[in-house]
Amino acid sequence: MKKFLTYAILSCSFALTAEAQVGEPFIHDPSTIQECDGKYYTFGTGGGGLISSDGWSWHSGAVRPGGGAAPDALKIGDRYLVVYGATGGGLGGGHNGRILTMWNKTLDPESPDFKYTDPIEVASTDGNEDCDAIDPGLLLDPTTGRLWLSYGTYFGYIRLVELDPKTGERVKGNEAIDIAIDCEASDLMYRNGWYYLLGTHGTCCDGVNSTYNIVVGRSRKVTGPYLDNVGRDMLQGGGKMVIAAHDKVVGPGHFGRIIEGEGVEKMSCHFEADYDQSGMSVLGIRPLLWKNDWPVAGDAFKEGTYAILSERRGYSLELAVDFARLNVERRWFRRDQNVEIKPIEMQKLADVEGKWSAGTIEVRCSDYMARPHQKWTIENAGKGGYMGQPYYKIRIEGTNRVLTATADREVVAKPEFTGGDEQLWRIDMLTDGTYRIMPKAVPGTTEKLALVSIGDSSPTLAAFDFNSDNSKWNLKGLK
Repeated sequence: MKKFLTYAILSCSFALTAEAQVGEPFIHDPSTIQECDGKYYTFGTGGGGLISSDGWSWHSGAVRPGGGAAPDALKIGDRYLVVYGATGGGLGGGHNGRILTMWNKTLDPESPDFKYTDPIEVASTDGNEDCDAIDPGLLLDPTTGRLWLSYGTYFGYIRLVELDPKTGERVKGNEAIDIAIDCEASDLMYRNGWYYLLGTHGTCCDGVNSTYNIVVGRSRKVTGPYLDNVGRDMLQGGGKMVIAAHDKVVGPGHFGRIIEGEGVEKMSCHFEADYDQSGMSVLGIRPLLWKNDWPVAGDAFKEGTYAILSERRGYSLELAVDFARLNVERRWFRRDQNVEIKPIEMQKLADVEGKWSAGTIEVRCSDYMARPHQKWTIENAGKGGYMGQPYYKIRIEGTNRVLTATADREVVAKPEFTGGDEQLWRIDMLTDGTYRIMPKAVPGTTEKLALVSIGDSSPTLAAFDFNSDNSKWNLKGLK
């Protein structure tokens, strides 16, 4: 069925719980997430869907007529094409499915331009053939401008047909092509000369016992063959894992791709069950990584205490304070047999904090030494969010000193958290597994600036450049 797109000081050092979508993110078979007039929309099985103003907090309210199952959506020009399956999938006891398309100028149900066109049938199955016309997925080929539709479930083959991107109708005379088997909720995407076919494998609709997972194959041609990383054809049941059950969510299905900018991609899906949400089916959003030209889901970011290390040199972001030596006698490799071997205590915040300025402290990068001025606690700021994540505050562990953007395009550590946009940070895992760290806003400018290491020891704010290691950071969890 379908897919795409506290303020108290913490004493613990590393949290194992990941952030989840907030509000009421309850949906099954979500469509590709689409942006329309500053809001985000996704549709689900049974009609309706979810709306979000920021990509983090979701609520019901999206409108899609026709009912049916597993819709998908795609913006083409200045209109939105919506496709869905009517019957099929064993609904009503049979597999005589129909795939229908319709258009709308807007997805905002409050807009005066909100009106769907009459649905047009573009594919069907009679219930006896080796295919079930349900779970549609759309791809507008960026290299040719041609529009493709995949569909099908475990009841036979996944099939591919071509649609007219101007009308949403099936191209006359186009014959369906079998491209996969042993999956459902298929989706297509294109990247770097490869076409990717994603399918949902495993069992659906069984709550915490659902075994749904998402697999992928790729081809140089949109018509296939789609092979996985060890050469298995998806027509023979092949597929490389993209995402499976993890943490406290199970049954990911209905892949969707969201491109937020160069090097910043997300994937959407539903989880058949979220243990923290009464086992309900919920919308999931995860970083999308690319490894050797294969897509793989990144982990949801976890609150905790980290060393923030520049990709440029590997130096650690730290307070610009005097280095406080540990009062420990130096030892050489030759052991004095009369000296007992025992642990040495790490430097504590209480040992050094009194020597720091009570006001604003500058920030720099240097060798990581596991010292208090280098340990940053990253936690939900409770001030909204962005696609799939909340805004975070970043503070020195055990203190209220927070990383803050300044009007001079620099970063400093302020003594208190005010909740201003300059103290709210988005942390995006990039497609190569490193991170982009950027403030919600920089005082005095509307430019979107990111934390960069302009020199080995000099952090600042500048335009993000995915092709430069200056713009990338690694987060090392501290336990």
